[in-house]
Amino acid sequence: MKILFLNGPNLNLLGTREPEIYGRTTLADIEATVRAEATKAGAAIDFRQSNVEGELVTWIQQSKGAFDVIVINAAAYTHTSVALRDAISATGVPTIEIHLSNVHAREEFRHKSLMAPVCKGQICGFGQESYLLGLQAALSLKPN
Repeated sequence: MKILFLNGPNLNLLGTREPEIYGRTTLADIEATVRAEATKAGAAIDFRQSNVEGELVTWIQQSKGAFDVIVINAAAYTHTSVALRDAISATGVPTIEIHLSNVHAREEFRHKSLMAPVCKGQICGFGQESYLLGLQAALSLKPN
């Protein structure tokens, strides 16, 4: 099984950016943990981050036929990007939306996900564990 983990804007700053909300763990630390668990499960992962919306859209488009599942933390683009939503919908690759913080307990503008309607599900509020839960959700979608 091949799983694509996509990370949106500012996630490259994890560990130093608002640690009271996002914690002190870096994205590289999260990737290492996810990669180790994926290996144990016999899954291959590709872990990417970009601050550029168009690059994320391109990666989603390229995922069709190359990956079985996408796990995406689109960060702020979750609430603003019709382009990401449309790319997810157009590819048909099962997608799981994840967030470190509980977006529903934060500012009102974060309560609406434009991607949620085209995703299999949403995981939020578990800090770095959201990534491991996203991996488990992805593994549960293993094709027959």
